[in-house]
Amino acid sequence: MLAAIPSARTPPPNRGPIDFECEIDALPLTGTLPPGLEGVLVRNGPNPLVPDPRAHWFTGDGMLHAFHIDGGRVRYRNRWVRTAQLALARRTGRNPGAERLAEAEGIEDDGSANTHVIRHAGRVLALEESSLPIEVALDTLATRGPTDFQGGLPRGAFTAHPKCDPASGELLFFGYGAPEPMSAGMRFGVLTPDGQVSRLETFEAPYASMVHDFAITERHIVFPVMPLTASRERMRAGRPPYAWEPSYGTQVGVMPRGGRVEDIVWWQGPTCYVFHVMNAWDDGERLFLDVMQFERPPLFPLPDGQPAGAAAEPARLTRWRFDLQDPKRSFSAEVLQEISGEFPRIDERYTGRPYAHGWYVGNLPDAQGGLRMGSALVHVDHGAPRPDVFALPVGDRSSEAVFVPRHPGAAEGDGWLLAVFYRGASRTSELAIFDALRLAAGPVCSAALPHRVPDGFHGNWFAAEVDPR
Repeated sequence: MLAAIPSARTPPPNRGPIDFECEIDALPLTGTLPPGLEGVLVRNGPNPLVPDPRAHWFTGDGMLHAFHIDGGRVRYRNRWVRTAQLALARRTGRNPGAERLAEAEGIEDDGSANTHVIRHAGRVLALEESSLPIEVALDTLATRGPTDFQGGLPRGAFTAHPKCDPASGELLFFGYGAPEPMSAGMRFGVLTPDGQVSRLETFEAPYASMVHDFAITERHIVFPVMPLTASRERMRAGRPPYAWEPSYGTQVGVMPRGGRVEDIVWWQGPTCYVFHVMNAWDDGERLFLDVMQFERPPLFPLPDGQPAGAAAEPARLTRWRFDLQDPKRSFSAEVLQEISGEFPRIDERYTGRPYAHGWYVGNLPDAQGGLRMGSALVHVDHGAPRPDVFALPVGDRSSEAVFVPRHPGAAEGDGWLLAVFYRGASRTSELAIFDALRLAAGPVCSAALPHRVPDGFHGNWFAAEVDPR
């Protein structure tokens, strides 16, 4: 579990948790479900069983929200992931994210499982970045428990953003603060398609940092280390365990896919922060990363606990370029889109390859000259002069959107985009389904919930034919 992090700013209206689990057999539909779209969209996010204003949003107990699409209907189910953290909160009536309860109670903390959900080697896994994956059942969302893949994974850091190589089917992963939490130690590993750990190595980053995402290409692995620093000493002194220290600068480790961690070369670039990578690729001589770049990270303070600035600039889709022959080991950054936003996704059949299409949640201007956060879905076609945008009404917000190909052999971007909208006027949510290349035309179908799905992090689509156990 992440160390307790001081909360910051007044939360958005949909960030608070809900206090129930439920099943709904058939949601009311507007429009028509696309033919052939059958499977399950599962979203993950923090939903503390015991709310506490001292606890940072990032530490809340994981809750999964599943939309089952089959037989011309949409069914819904939500469940907390049954972690040791959740059991501790239930037993004590206290919020483990607000204080170091696991340590005080002498239990082995298996994290919050609140950030992402993926499938690999027949397992559906709820993920966060400081603990082992936790397996869940796709049909019921029942928790099966932590998995170390037959003893191949040590306990501790595992990314919420592993990358599946579309050619090999391998799952590549990393972890920060490993093996010692909040240290500069990192690990890199590979899971085979059948779930065997075929590679696991450790290395030292230039400094201890929160490293939320990484990138792969056909020839390289890329580890972005940015100055949202980690410090156990600060935490023990009652100061922020994670804090913005721009003097450390941005350091990006580039490792050949065929090499070892000893071959990592560290590059320097603009001081900034990135939570999420849209995609990366290389052409042999150059390496490219498309990232959602902040000038400084939101929600985190300076080392003394003071705000890092009056207001954090929102992230913008930015392309990092590495000339692999540059002896100075310095990369450049170019803003690609002026519409700010977060939560980038692609057609994941193109992970690590040159690509044309990406999607993210955008922020549109409000009447007061500010921004309405999460108020749009944005489709970027890198060959088109301007993005395709769907704007939500004032008061509404969108989750991260997930792309689903129309069929396995469909062209890149030909398919559906699924997102969960929060409707501010009714304080309810709905599943919205778009033609992924025609966002401005609006949803082709939506399925309405009688309650809201709180703001969360990430999700995935699981095709109907797969949950073999």
